[in-house]
Amino acid sequence: MKLSHLMLLILIPFFFSCNNSENSNKMDIELEYPETLKGDVEDEYFGTTVKDPFRWLEDDNSAETAEWVKAQNDLTFAYLTTIPYREQMKQRLTKIWDFPRVSAPSKKGNRFFYYRNDGLQNQSVLFYKNSLEDEEIELLDPNTLADDGTVSLSAVAVSNDGDYLGYAISRAGSDWQEIFVRDIEDGKDLDDHLKWVKFSGISWYKNGFFYSRYPEPKKGQELSGVNTDAKIYYHEIGTMQSEDILVYEDKKNPEIGFYAGVTESEKYLIISATVSTSGNALFYKDLTKENSKVIKLVNEFDNDYNVIEEIDDVLYVYTNYNAPKYKIIQIDLKNPSKNAWTDFIAENEGVLENISYIGGKFIVNYMIDAHSVVKIYDKNGEYLYDLDNNAIGTIGGFSGEREDDFTFYTVTSFTEPATIYKYDIENNKSELYYTTKLGVKTEDYLTKQVFYRSKDGTKIPMFIVHKQGIALDGNNPTLLYGYGGFNISLTPSFSLSRLLWLEQGGVVAVANLRGGGEYGEEWHKAGTLLKKQNVFDDFIAAAEYLIEQEYTSSKRLTIQGGSNGGLLVGAVLNQRPDLFAVGLPAVGVMDMLRYHEFTIGRYWATDYGTSADNKEMFDYLYAYSPLHNIKADVEYPAVMVTTGDHDDRVVPAHSFKYIATLQNVYEGQNPVLIRIETQAGHGGGKPTDKLIDEIVDQYAFAFYNMDFTPVY
Repeated sequence: MKLSHLMLLILIPFFFSCNNSENSNKMDIELEYPETLKGDVEDEYFGTTVKDPFRWLEDDNSAETAEWVKAQNDLTFAYLTTIPYREQMKQRLTKIWDFPRVSAPSKKGNRFFYYRNDGLQNQSVLFYKNSLEDEEIELLDPNTLADDGTVSLSAVAVSNDGDYLGYAISRAGSDWQEIFVRDIEDGKDLDDHLKWVKFSGISWYKNGFFYSRYPEPKKGQELSGVNTDAKIYYHEIGTMQSEDILVYEDKKNPEIGFYAGVTESEKYLIISATVSTSGNALFYKDLTKENSKVIKLVNEFDNDYNVIEEIDDVLYVYTNYNAPKYKIIQIDLKNPSKNAWTDFIAENEGVLENISYIGGKFIVNYMIDAHSVVKIYDKNGEYLYDLDNNAIGTIGGFSGEREDDFTFYTVTSFTEPATIYKYDIENNKSELYYTTKLGVKTEDYLTKQVFYRSKDGTKIPMFIVHKQGIALDGNNPTLLYGYGGFNISLTPSFSLSRLLWLEQGGVVAVANLRGGGEYGEEWHKAGTLLKKQNVFDDFIAAAEYLIEQEYTSSKRLTIQGGSNGGLLVGAVLNQRPDLFAVGLPAVGVMDMLRYHEFTIGRYWATDYGTSADNKEMFDYLYAYSPLHNIKADVEYPAVMVTTGDHDDRVVPAHSFKYIATLQNVYEGQNPVLIRIETQAGHGGGKPTDKLIDEIVDQYAFAFYNMDFTPVY
């Protein structure tokens, strides 16, 4: 198919007519979708021919794709402007959003670093204090880096002497990073500028830092080309990137990615090598010896290994090796063989999520039924006591160095934003440090955790949030959110946007599906590969539970998910379109046969498998792939896909091809649209004004197509 011969028809304006029904606040809108030209591309998989007529939309640089994007956006935004309360919703969300908030301080040397946002700033600003009692000093304001707020800070690291800030920026939400160095004392940047960095830390050592990068991509393939040949470099400040010292690469295995970090003692460089989102190999390099070799501790990718601390040449490693709920082991570098490894903190009742070593204590964060429980252990691995805060929610933070005598942590829930505590480590004493003050009474809302049965009888937890005293009459507009993949857990977290939904008497439900990490690696594996259907069944069962318990009905139920959650929404819309009124898949993985052909998509194969693996895996993927299971004889819910033109993680071609197919095949009356954000990526670093606009459009679309009118 020659792209130069593709022509898109000019968008035919849609028209609408009033619906005079007393029971409806909607207007009937007849949509004329842009015609998307079909190509004749076909692929053969184990004897099965699969047509891919919209393959040309994978070319994100073509003029034809740009025309198609504009035509789709013109239609979508024209539709959204007909929703009468859309502007009122935007004004309300803007008002809710406008309050000051800060992050928990992180101590480095004698300084305390934190972020603050006055309310509506597109990006939060980095500040520091020389002591907690001193005046704050602005260190870096990313809002000055781009007029439209689309440049964000993606990583920061302070040098060990406290003199320099290494920081990485992302442009337009891309995963590509650029690293700069700033003198903290005078607030000015040095000449250092590193490019083509991705999935990397900034790990300081002596007068520079270690980082990882990929080769510069070919022109036009920056956002879609496959990323291979990762390398670890050492950069000395004040030098050009071309002078950086190559530390490690693997020419025989170009698909392996690397992440490097230096231990607090500065004795060892720890290298994590990965080929997927699950499991990693583990290497180290002795930095005390000149020209020392990289030593491989673990050379397979079957389990997760994360070095937490090094004390006297002993590594303390967080792992799920022989422990699906994770544990901490000791690896003595004098005798590092596997049969010499010892358990330091054994597998426990809850899932061990993370651990910090500060002030001579190990602070261990467990997850039990998707909320946090923090336990304190001494330097010998003996349990001492629980954290002196029994808040039900998500507890995070606890950053610091081994000699610090205090640290900070945050507590958040579905109905309360982050509260920051200062923690006296020796005395197990928490002191309130900062309370976020909202302009909304969050005590009007409650959260409950329920457990329901999935199709195969498995008990699934779900959080349900709503106003106190709502009627369970089946009429509440309900937003059901899910993810179900990559060992990611959906724990209680505060969302400004959901207040816009809740204050209208709406219900928000968050289902903890298999595929996530809520109950450890076994829970994760139960939603992967040839068991991926469990995730969809769990989500469908969540919807059925909400309807059976009369929180809502199928006419008032919206489902939402992003990335792997976008795949989830797309799959269940095909499998149970009768169950939902609205689907909001965001930046979703929609083409399960070709996802591994772009950027770092191959890393997801441990969760998904690929269409090239074998016939069984192909057949399984083909049977649920959202793109390939859209049917003409089905009445689909209203659908609004969202994506970003700079998404180089889940490339927008997934969403483009999915909506093109749905518009081409679907013959019903509900709108099936796509909203394509410009200068935006997978979601990270998105400026406040774009976030507000996108959320309002999603919720307005949902309310409108559930025939629910919010009151302002």
